[in-house]
Amino acid sequence: MKNRVFLKLGGSLITDKSVPHKARIEIIRALAGEIRLALQSLPEMQLLVGHGSGSFGHVPANKFHTRSGVRSADEWKGFAQVWYEARALNQIVTEQFADAGLPVISLPPSAAAIATDGKVSQWDFTPIQAAFEHGLVPIIQGDVIFDTIRGGTILSTEELFCHLAGILHHDLILIGGSEDGVWEDYPKRTHLLARITPAEYPEIAQKIFPSGAVDVTGGMASKVAAMVDLVRTQPELSVIIFNPTEAGALTAAFDARTTGTMICSQR
Repeated sequence: MKNRVFLKLGGSLITDKSVPHKARIEIIRALAGEIRLALQSLPEMQLLVGHGSGSFGHVPANKFHTRSGVRSADEWKGFAQVWYEARALNQIVTEQFADAGLPVISLPPSAAAIATDGKVSQWDFTPIQAAFEHGLVPIIQGDVIFDTIRGGTILSTEELFCHLAGILHHDLILIGGSEDGVWEDYPKRTHLLARITPAEYPEIAQKIFPSGAVDVTGGMASKVAAMVDLVRTQPELSVIIFNPTEAGALTAAFDARTTGTMICSQR
């Protein structure tokens, strides 16, 4: 079991991306219960939870092209709308986790981070560190961010995790989604990649496709590229992309055991 873990609950997992504003409450509730049991049996684990926006934030983000930049009055209204939608889903996740008995605290990146041309340049992570020290579970989400070059942008949970990786010194990143892992032949889904290393990645990169639904931050292809780059710079880190909906899958992943795809420095 890894001591400090980052867990992402993807938008495809906790929302129905084909229906605007449709949260999968039963899945969120089941995951919250499994996390509570894991923390009870592994009290030394420090957990940071992040989640995507799915059918909430991605809809207005796609309409207003928020990730590319925010300059006009209409685009700033869109920026605020994306923030509102991301917050609405975050409220649902936070409430379900709290109802399950988890000591959660929501720490939205939009209130603490600044980007420069689409990359985090400032972020006061002290509240996240304090949450760890006091046995709390901080929750962040993919969020709108004020940007010194673009005016505003959107950063995915993976991008936020990558920025925090060199600061909070974690051991394991778990990326839970609706897919069982990384498929070499999506959408046929007959060949699941069990492991990806930075050395192997250039040969398979062109086979990894973006999301089948609206995803302004690039979907699976973007996730894998970001995680491969992170593992390349931090070879002690492991990343698992998996589907946590089956009972016990999330518990196994906390112990770095899964049937999904592992991204690591070597075989």
